[in-house]
Amino acid sequence: MSLLGSIVSKILHPFGGGDAQAKPADAPATTGSDAPASTGTATGGSVPAGSVDVEEVLNGMAAKNGQTLNWRTSIVDLMKLLDLDSSLTARKQLADELHYTGDKDDSASMNVWLHKQVIKKLEENGGKVPADLKD
Repeated sequence: MSLLGSIVSKILHPFGGGDAQAKPADAPATTGSDAPASTGTATGGSVPAGSVDVEEVLNGMAAKNGQTLNWRTSIVDLMKLLDLDSSLTARKQLADELHYTGDKDDSASMNVWLHKQVIKKLEENGGKVPADLKD
């Protein structure tokens, strides 16, 4: 399973409700709040758009975690919260999956972009995302 697929699965299907695979990232990325909301679903158990409260799931996971992790702004902390490899190598792999075209050696810029894209993909795959996390 792809890294993005693992992220989507752990958040939208936290109790093993299916082998979720995130929608392919082959569509051109859109930025800004003027982008239309997609009503995509994950395969292997479709989730109606907005049916899984991403904030509730992640806050619940954070409450049970011994570390203080800022999943709302940090891709590294989000990946740690999900018990995924958050190394630079893993983040570069995620960047490849999401078709990042920037400089992967500029990890700060890449990390910001990755977090925004992961939040976007969660919404596209049926997650209800807080308004303050949307572009």
